[in-house]
Amino acid sequence: MTAMFDSSRKRWLALIVLCLGDLMIVLDTTIVNVALPSIREDLAFTETSLVWVVNAYMLTYGGFLLLGGRLGDLYGQRRLFLLGTTLFTLASLACGLAGSQGLLVVARAVQGLGGAVVSAIALSLIMNLFTEPVERAKAMGIYGFVMAGGGSVGALLGGLLTDALSWHWVFLVNIPIGAAVYALTVALLQESRAPAAARLDVGGAVTVTASLMLAVYAVVNGNEAGWTSTQTLALLCAAAVLLALFLAIEARVRDPLMPLRLFRLRSVATANVVGILWSAAMFAWFFVSALYLQLVLGYSAMQVGLAFLPANLIMAAFSLGLSAKMVMRFGIRVPLAAGLALTAAGLALFALSPADGSFALHVLPGMTLLGIGCGMAMNPVLLAAMSDVPQSESGLASGVVNTSFMMGGALGLAVLASLAAARTDRLLAFGADSLAALNGGYHIAFAIGAVFAAAASLLSAALLRAAPQPAANSLAPAPEGETATPSPRAATACCGSPTGSCPLPRCRATTGGATAGRSGRTRIASRCRASRGAWTRTSSTGSS
Repeated sequence: MTAMFDSSRKRWLALIVLCLGDLMIVLDTTIVNVALPSIREDLAFTETSLVWVVNAYMLTYGGFLLLGGRLGDLYGQRRLFLLGTTLFTLASLACGLAGSQGLLVVARAVQGLGGAVVSAIALSLIMNLFTEPVERAKAMGIYGFVMAGGGSVGALLGGLLTDALSWHWVFLVNIPIGAAVYALTVALLQESRAPAAARLDVGGAVTVTASLMLAVYAVVNGNEAGWTSTQTLALLCAAAVLLALFLAIEARVRDPLMPLRLFRLRSVATANVVGILWSAAMFAWFFVSALYLQLVLGYSAMQVGLAFLPANLIMAAFSLGLSAKMVMRFGIRVPLAAGLALTAAGLALFALSPADGSFALHVLPGMTLLGIGCGMAMNPVLLAAMSDVPQSESGLASGVVNTSFMMGGALGLAVLASLAAARTDRLLAFGADSLAALNGGYHIAFAIGAVFAAAASLLSAALLRAAPQPAANSLAPAPEGETATPSPRAATACCGSPTGSCPLPRCRATTGGATAGRSGRTRIASRCRASRGAWTRTSSTGSS
């Protein structure tokens, strides 16, 4: 009994360590956004080149997210988690000591590589640690809350460190966290390795990352070099060639980084397009709104952090269960479309904010709508990306949608920041004062971001099913005369399925596909748990 208790306690302590490691990655996103105006002033970045402080990180993070998971399968998850933590921590030290634009951007790119490895492997380690359905659900709830709450902590911590010390400390704070994560990982986690590791798709990772880097570089420098200049057109053509090469590699390689066959599933294709549009709007919002608050409204770094707090707290509240309850009640499509529509409305409010705006009238309403919208939409878009995917490929589907988010965010930020800078230059040329010109440029970015989010909402409403369906492998057709046996994934997810969509025969027979009231859902959940228990006992007997 004592040994079992110790083992259980050790697993939960390991969960805390893994969440702390991923929290370090999440913190780095919001904490840097708050410090961007100070970095811009100290290192003499231009409005467009400042984008690379964010994009250098996002491109390497997104490009190596899937590859990081494959490396863990091949060389050991614990070993790669430690390597990723070390790489991220050392890169954070280089960022904190950077005295030039070039060093900071390169160090941020290395940070993204380390962060990709940590993020990809942390989730796999959690799934390996918690195999019992109830414990796994609880662990994932804690993980989701920490990730959502990290945005609030990062915004506040970034403002505090930048105001009290300097922007260098938003990076240096990662060093003690990284050291603690490394030491505790060594003490609490054992090495694990997949029985059959996939081959590394190095060619896919290199070509897609290089393609997107060239595309972003062409967009970021388009205003200065000219949109029809030889440099811009050559970079865009090279990016297109590399993207075509990436697709050719993915179609032929044995273990592709991004399996193209997944996009034959409508839910997967829709979720990834929605993710690209949504992240393009949201990354630009984080970046541009921080500049608007500090450069136009004159907020201090600490005030910027506090301004982001309402949106981040609302997102964290949804991650604690509100979003899951909405999916159980309404399915995937309604919360996703409604959440994205609210996101578009919040961005539209920012697009109308004046240069002398107040927090209560012109900042808080938009922040609130964005917090509610993003909180509602995050869980459904991930479920949509995986709802029709076989269990054996659910990890790949999750990685693909995460990669789409990062790449869409990088390209969207580059495009919208460039358009904002071009609009500002045009207004200055027409004689507008500096604050009005800056605000006019930011309005363009917010407005186009709102269009992206609205388009994502319409696509969700038009193309997704009204309710989530069982996974493709959740209930295989049984031979004639035999009873179909649900997969472990189906048995685990059954009680979370909307009424009528549960794959277990007993639940389907009970509901008949009709919508039940609250008391009916309670009885269905009870029968569902009984069915799951029966399935567990049956499968255990069969396996023995």
